[in-house]
This record gives sequence, structure tokens and C-alpha cells, in this order.
Amino acid sequence: MFKRGSKLNSIITGSCPKCQKESMYEDKNPLHLSKVLKMNENCSHCGFKYQIEPSFFYGAMYVSYGLNVAVGIAAFIVSFVFFGATIEQAFISIIVTLVVLFPFVLRLSRNLYINMFVSYDPNAGQN
Repeated sequence: MFKRGSKLNSIITGSCPKCQKESMYEDKNPLHLSKVLKMNENCSHCGFKYQIEPSFFYGAMYVSYGLNVAVGIAAFIVSFVFFGATIEQAFISIIVTLVVLFPFVLRLSRNLYINMFVSYDPNAGQN
């Protein structure tokens, strides 16, 4: 399921979607908030340019919106239905959940977005 060559591997690990041998990000830890969006220009293994076109990752905002809606709905259901929280407590849990998961959702949306357009190439980087 997480084998090299699967989209899921690249999405979860944040590796190059073309060769999946290197991280796209300068700092792999999304909790370093000052570096959460800093990406390498190219993959050092296969040379793939991550910024496919100018402002390419603006499209990831739409993916991020969808992910945040899903996370918010899940937080509401868990707090309201399973824990019996009041509406106010449920909305507070949504806000807290979204703030805590922000860097993870941000990276995940970029990973999903670039993997929509780029496929794995087992021969990438081999000259």
C-alpha cells in the first residue's frame, strides 16, 4: 500500500511524485512553522521541477479547503455525537482541531495537488 510507485506513498511521505526518492520540502517536519511551505526547487535525484508553472500551488488552496471541511465535520461528529458535547463545545473543538492540524493539512493538500498532475516514473533520474 505504501510501496514506492504508489500515489499514496508520495502523498503521505511528501516525496517527489516523479521518483519518490527525496522529500519535496526543505524541512520534513511540518511542525517547524517557519519552514512549513519551503520547498526545494528541483528533485536532486531526477531533476523534476516542483513548481510546474508560476503560482502552481495556489490550486492546492481548493484541496486544503476540502480537507479542512472534512476535518471540521469529523471533529463536530466526534465531539457532539460520541462525547455528547453541547453545540458551543463542538464548535470550539472544531476550531481547536483545525488550528492544531493546520500544518499537516497544508502539506497534505500540496502533496495531493501535485500528485494529481504528476505520475511516478520508475526510470526517472536514470541516465
